[in-house]
Amino acid sequence: MIGDGMGLGQISAGMYSNNNRLNLEQFPVVGFHKSHSASDLITDSAAGATAFACGVKTYNNAIGLTADTLPCYSILEEAEDRGLATGMVVTSQITNATPAAFIAHQPLRVMNENIAADFLETDIDIFIGGGLSYFIDRSFDKRNLRKELEDKDYLVYDYTQGSVHRVRMDLGKKFAFFTAENLPSGVNLGRNYLPYASQIAAQFLTQKSDEGFFLMIEGSQIDWAAHSNDAQWMIKEMLDFDRAIGQILEFAKKRGDTLVIVTADHETGGVAINDKSKMNRLRLDFTTNHHTAAMIPVFAYGPGARLFSGIYENTQIYHKMKEALEWDERAGVISEPEEGGRN
Repeated sequence: MIGDGMGLGQISAGMYSNNNRLNLEQFPVVGFHKSHSASDLITDSAAGATAFACGVKTYNNAIGLTADTLPCYSILEEAEDRGLATGMVVTSQITNATPAAFIAHQPLRVMNENIAADFLETDIDIFIGGGLSYFIDRSFDKRNLRKELEDKDYLVYDYTQGSVHRVRMDLGKKFAFFTAENLPSGVNLGRNYLPYASQIAAQFLTQKSDEGFFLMIEGSQIDWAAHSNDAQWMIKEMLDFDRAIGQILEFAKKRGDTLVIVTADHETGGVAINDKSKMNRLRLDFTTNHHTAAMIPVFAYGPGARLFSGIYENTQIYHKMKEALEWDERAGVISEPEEGGRN
């Protein structure tokens, strides 16, 4: 689970605006990662998510590529090749930098149509997010990727057909739901699907494979609000993400076999809670409308959680996930796909 732009300032602001309580407080293991990219001390979401997905430092703007522009084998792709069910739920476009890094391989994060086409190269079982236009209104090649998804046995819905809360899923098919033509609205404008969609995605994936599942969930708009230096919107996005965390944590507690990791790709805004703040009445200040280089907290619960304590590079999250999964790996080297897998 990735809270885009979520540093300690955002977490603290959410907690102290919510009667001093967050679901994050239930995690028994906490660590910190160093978020810098291969090209810059201050990373962007593309390089940050690629570090989580592939275990490599890359240049800012790169999607699923090494710093030498070679495609890297992501943990979602490897999970798929090993027979696990896979999914993503986000509050951005599904082609945005963070989700894209787990499933696509493109030199620039702005290549949304190319990223959308990369979805057709995988068999991801469920994805929920915005960005329908990149699948159907394509200047690049005029393909109708929505139709192609349906031809690949996906049950595809979009926001014009109602809320994801009312959709019936079919375990015999893969599932896609587009929550917006482009950018989903902010939670402050009525968006409310993240906690519910996170829960149903996890439940859906448990029934898709006996081998287990890999699910990436992003609270995308914490970052957008912080870029805008909009404190109230940022807090609402933080609390929405925390509600999703609560849903997944409850799911994991009931099962007893699920590792939950919560972190961020970077901090945005340089958020500080300043003098004259009171519980539930905060005075927040921002030092920038961009990202910062602050270390980022990592929260873990479940089997393998102990691996995530301490301070380490962001790339280690990938390697620690693989260790928790007991997948063979040469230390510090991206695993190669097995014969017949993608490369």
